[in-house]
Amino acid sequence: MSSFTIYPAIDIRGGKCVRLVQGDYDRETVYHDSPVEAAKAWEAQGGEYIHLVDLDGAKAGHPVNHEIIGEIARSVNVPVQVGGGLRKLEDVKLLLGLGVSRVILGTAAIEDRSFTEAVLAEYGSQVAIGIDARNGLVATRGWLETTEVKAEDLAKELAAKGAETFIFTDISRDGMMQGPNTEAIVALAKASGRTVIASGGVTSQDDLLKLAEFAGQGVGGAIVGKALYTGGIDLSSAISAIAQSSAFKG
Repeated sequence: MSSFTIYPAIDIRGGKCVRLVQGDYDRETVYHDSPVEAAKAWEAQGGEYIHLVDLDGAKAGHPVNHEIIGEIARSVNVPVQVGGGLRKLEDVKLLLGLGVSRVILGTAAIEDRSFTEAVLAEYGSQVAIGIDARNGLVATRGWLETTEVKAEDLAKELAAKGAETFIFTDISRDGMMQGPNTEAIVALAKASGRTVIASGGVTSQDDLLKLAEFAGQGVGGAIVGKALYTGGIDLSSAISAIAQSSAFKG
C-alpha cells in the first residue's frame, strides 16, 4: 500500500524558527523563538517526520545551525531530514552523526555532480535531492540563480545514480498560499520513477488530500510550513483525514 507523509517544516535562521516569502531573506516572519520546541509540538500533534532547513547554512554554503539541529534530533522520537548548504562530504557526515535521518542536497546536485554522486553512493536512502524549479528549470543558491537544466532531466539522471527521494519545490508557489503544482510533481515522479515529496504552496487540507490521491504514482508526501503556523492546516486533523481518504482504504 502506498503511503503519504506530512512533513512539518521548521526553517531555522539566527537560531529561530522563521518563514521567508519566496526565499526572500528580506521578507521574514519569526514564528517560534525555539526550533526545538516547535519540533516537539509537531511531534505531539502526530507529525511522523520533521523537515528542517538551515537558512543560514543555505546562504553560507555549509551548516550553521547544526547544534540546534542536533538538539532537535535528540529531542524528538521521529526522524528528521535537513537541507541547507550541504556541499561537502564532511558536512553530510556531521549532520548524520548528529542523529539526522536524511540529508537534502540542493544546489550541490546541480553544481557539483561528483560530490552528489559520491554522497548517493555512500549514503543512498539517507539522501534526498531537493529540486527547486522556476518555470520547469532548476534554481540554485537559495533560489537566487536559475539554471538551464530541466527539473525532470535532473531527476532522471540522479535516479540512475541511486537517488531514491526527491523534494520538489515550485518556487512561484512557495509561501504564496496558492496551492501546489500537482501536475509538475506527478510528472517528476513519473519521469524519475522515484518518490517525490511536494514542497511549496500547500495551503489547506484539501491540497494535501489532492496530493495524496497520487501516492500510488510516486507522490510520497508534502512539506508544509506557513499553513501550519498560520492555522490554515491543523496537522493532526490533516493526518487523520489522509488516513481516512479513499486513496488509503482497501
